[in-house]
Amino acid sequence: MIPSPLLAEYRSRYRTIYDRADLYIPFFERSLSLLTKSGCLGFICADRWMKNRYGGPLRNLISEQFHLKICVDMVDTPAFHSDVIAYPAITVITREAPGATRIAYSPTIDQSTLATLAEMLRVEPFQKHSMVRELAQVPNGAEPWLLGAADQMLLIRRLEQAFPSLEEAGCKVGIGVATGADKAFIGNFDALDVESDRKLPLVTTKDIRSGEVVWQGKGVINPFSDGGGLVDLRDYPRLQSYLETRREVIANRHCAQRLPNNWYRTIDRITPALAQQPKLLIPDIKGEAHIVFEEGKLYPHHNLYYITSDEWELRALQAVMLSAISRLFVATYSTKMHGGFLRFQAQYLRRIRIPLWANVPQVLRVELAEAALKLDTQRCNHAVFKLYDLSDEERAVICGNGE
Repeated sequence: MIPSPLLAEYRSRYRTIYDRADLYIPFFERSLSLLTKSGCLGFICADRWMKNRYGGPLRNLISEQFHLKICVDMVDTPAFHSDVIAYPAITVITREAPGATRIAYSPTIDQSTLATLAEMLRVEPFQKHSMVRELAQVPNGAEPWLLGAADQMLLIRRLEQAFPSLEEAGCKVGIGVATGADKAFIGNFDALDVESDRKLPLVTTKDIRSGEVVWQGKGVINPFSDGGGLVDLRDYPRLQSYLETRREVIANRHCAQRLPNNWYRTIDRITPALAQQPKLLIPDIKGEAHIVFEEGKLYPHHNLYYITSDEWELRALQAVMLSAISRLFVATYSTKMHGGFLRFQAQYLRRIRIPLWANVPQVLRVELAEAALKLDTQRCNHAVFKLYDLSDEERAVICGNGE
């Protein structure tokens, strides 16, 4: 929403603006720069920057030059008069040598509780209390801030040291196509009046609600040639007619106004070979992992993330992704939404650690695949816990009873 010239000026002045950063990121940087020695900055602000991609440079700045003294996580706290989708956090950052961070979670909103909490957050020396605990090294360069239970953080760190990331193990994470004008580019596959090689069957979140693919018959227009550039519309008269009748909507998009000669491209390039690849499909916002196997017939829509692999057998990988281990990784790194929902975005999925496929015993490969075929999360957990060689204590950390 920031005009391009103004955004360019912000970027020239503030090094923390990165990717799709909100305006509060440079506001943090500017405010921190004004602190004198031992100066203190307290903000109530959306918590997304603490974990997501665009908050990395700001986290790094705080790690290098400041002390995150207090953090109050307001997830699931009714801090506003109306319901909200995302939650705030209270941070107190000082221009002091780095040290331990005092953390509180989801405090009850009443005067007595908050008064006690305020005292416990500030008292010196630190006193153990049911509402507050201390964690060392919360800021760690540009890494996301891990504010969860200490035993879960220890397990996450052990797995990160022991196993490669999802993509290092030969699995590719991506997101489906964004068109910028779905009503023009997407419709019933059979009714899309274009040449047969200019459309692809499309899979959306509605097609995978049951946990398996039940295609509803949608399709997407593909304006790209196999070589990667846009097709010449003169070679495709039906496609040209279809697009021209919808030109006003298509050409009004920002990407089309920026490159008028390419007015009919989708925002994302479409690669037809992806439709033919077996893949795992993952909706973005879910309370639990919803991982669906697609055999290689459909192209994913932009509200679906996908995983493909030439290394891992996808049914076995589905069991891992359905397990409590994967949810722990996503819950640790993802911001939490209203109702306890998590963001199963690529940046968080890539944080998941898995063994190399070559190191998975044959009997365990079969066990993982069979558990996934039955969509039995309990069986997935049992197989995955063996895959990671979790101790009884580590299983309890994840599931309480190891189930």
